Amino acid sequence: MNITEIKVGGLGGQGVILAGMIVGRGASIYDDKHATLTQAFGPEARGSACSAQVIVSDEPIEYPYVIHPDILVVMSQEAYTRFTPEMAAGGTLIYESDLVTPGELPEGVSSFGVPSTRIAEQLQRRMVANIVMVGFFAAVTDLVSVKALRASVENSVPAGTESLNLKAFQQGYDYGEQLIAGKAPAVATSS
Repeated sequence: MNITEIKVGGLGGQGVILAGMIVGRGASIYDDKHATLTQAFGPEARGSACSAQVIVSDEPIEYPYVIHPDILVVMSQEAYTRFTPEMAAGGTLIYESDLVTPGELPEGVSSFGVPSTRIAEQLQRRMVANIVMVGFFAAVTDLVSVKALRASVENSVPAGTESLNLKAFQQGYDYGEQLIAGKAPAVATSS
């Protein structure tokens, strides 16, 4: 059985839970895999720590809780500090490169950074940074197909925002593809 544990962490208001839901929905509904989602968040609505835990498998999942994430996606320094020690050896760290400064990583962990907030700001909507991150996730993990994640984004976001969110997804995906190909993606800084 092939099981992948994923944890998405950040602050309330960053769309962490939605990002986890999109990955799980993409895997289970559009890629014919099995997936579970659990979530945790602080008592405050915005600005407190939150996380989404997703398990993706090719067979039914018996235990829905992430113990040692194979893939850790962090959108805040607090999430990085809190969740990195839990990572599985040889896992993958995906981080918001403008907000997170990685330190020493567990053995064999590979890391990929994306300025998802800055890319979202270029799209005139900072709130789609989580969708940029999902696109980047698609490019660097190859766990859930791009087609499945794109369909999941389209069917998970509020009506009327599909076009913007699909554009954000594509920007994140393109950034990841360029990074994997060894080309330094250029993202303008905000002034």
